[in-house]
This record gives sequence, C-alpha cells and structure tokens, in this order.
Amino acid sequence: MHRVAILVYDGVTLLDVAGPAEVFKEANRFGADYRITLVSPDGADVMSNLGFRVAVDGVPGSADTFLVSGSDLYPRTPVPAALAEAARGHDAKRVASICTGAFILAAAGLLDGKRATTHWKVTHELAARCPGCRVEPDAIYVRDGATYTSAGVTAGIDLALALLEEDHGPAVARGVARALVVYMQRAGGQSQFSAPLQGPAPRSPALRTITDRVTADPRGDHSLDALAKHLNVSTRQLTRLFRDELSTTPARYVENIRFDLARALLDQGLTATQAAARAGFPSYESLRRVFARKMSISPAAYQRRFRTTAK
Repeated sequence: MHRVAILVYDGVTLLDVAGPAEVFKEANRFGADYRITLVSPDGADVMSNLGFRVAVDGVPGSADTFLVSGSDLYPRTPVPAALAEAARGHDAKRVASICTGAFILAAAGLLDGKRATTHWKVTHELAARCPGCRVEPDAIYVRDGATYTSAGVTAGIDLALALLEEDHGPAVARGVARALVVYMQRAGGQSQFSAPLQGPAPRSPALRTITDRVTADPRGDHSLDALAKHLNVSTRQLTRLFRDELSTTPARYVENIRFDLARALLDQGLTATQAAARAGFPSYESLRRVFARKMSISPAAYQRRFRTTAK
C-alpha cells in the first residue's frame, strides 16, 4: 500500500487535485495499491476554485507521498501561516507541488536550496519570493532529491505519471497514460504554451529607445554595433545596460523579439519559412535552431499543436 495525501484548501484549483488523483486511481487497475486521502490545514471541508465543495479526510499526517495542489490565490497574495505549516505537517518520504502549489512549499521553507518550477506566468514571482531556490521556467516538472514541483495545471498529470513510473516502472505508467489518453512524456518545455515573456519595459529612457526600435522593426539591422551607434554609446556600455536592466544581452533580446513574432505568425497560419522571413531571421534554419533551443520542438511541430482545433 502506498499512501498519497493531497493538501487542499479554500480556492484550490480542482484540476490540480483531480488530475494527479486520477493517475493514481487508474494505476490501481494495473496492479498498484495507492490509497488517496485529501487533507486540509484544519481537517475541514474546503471550497474549490470552481465553487464545488471538496470533502476532506483529515489533517496532514502519515503518508508516503504528499502532494500540494495549487491556486491562483497565492502568487497574488502571501501564503497563510496555517497553510505553510500544513505543508510541513507530514512525514512523507517525498513531497510534490502541482502548479502554484510551489508557492506553498516555498513559504514552508521546503524549496530552499532546491531546483523548482511552477506555472510559466509566475516563475518570476516564485524566484522573487524564494531567492534560495533555483527556478527553472521551462520545465514541465523538476525533481530535486525527494522534492518535486510541476508546471501549470495539467502538468500535474505529467508529474503523477513520473511518480508512478518511479514506483512501478514504465510499463504501468505507459498503460495509465494510454488509458487516460495523455502523453507519457510530452515533447518540449512549458514555453511552448506561454505568451511572450519579454517582461516590463526598461527603466532607462535610453534603453527603452532601443527596445522600442527592435520591437517596431524586428527585421531591421539590430547588430550590436548598429544599436550602439544609434544610441551613441559604446558596445560595452550598451551590453552593460541590457545586463543590468533586462538580465540579457542585446543579441538575445533581439532574438527573443523575433522569436515571439515568428511564433505569432505561425499561429496565424504562415509557413515556417514565411514566419522566419517576416520576423527577421536570416533563414528558416536559424528559426528552427532557436525553436529547438527554446522549446525542444520544430516550428512545424509547434504549428501543428497550436494553430487550430479543427480536424
């Protein structure tokens, strides 16, 4: 018997609870013996984000695997002390968070010195709140020792399948994935699902002039020399401005702008070659290399996944 306790609370995202639970329940049809319980900080029933009441079995305690579900509440507000304490109130051999449940683990001090991830929209916020952990923005899930964190929402299913494979091997995990009609391991990271992540405009008016110039005409000559000349500064000074304010280089910033534009053009139905040309890439091959590095899939594969739901 393997005891799985899932921490829930008012406002919890219901899919963060149901997705992993369904994986473990389905695994029992393949010979596993998972016993799933729902726990809350005070043992009382809770109200989910969808307005459905969730019946709770008790408070955190003895378990083999302890899962912390997410909510859109806690990237926006501090995690209550009682909820953080509940995340520590168990003796499980391994602990995992689903989506923004990472914020609860962070508040409990369980991510200090560890690698972690969360939903792509709030990875920067997690890094700010948990300077002692190393946030990996593109990961679907991350394992660091006996601590696991996953990306947004359905990535909890990916994580649960990984935990299942760890317990019972790939054959059982594969059978469960097929039964649930999901990938056992999806290709690419979560950046393939994210919106453009260029972040806020730079504080410096001079640097903002450069970023506005790049955004307005991604196909223009945006070499380091050309940008420095436009601003009438040295290439070293321009590089320092980008590093200090945007934590990147001028070349990588230009690449990111072009990448975001190319991805939008693919969403609109342009071919990869057309998207590369309009976004300012010198060739399709250069766009393909950037896609491979950032998303671990090709432009064509990305387009097949996200352009339309029509068959």
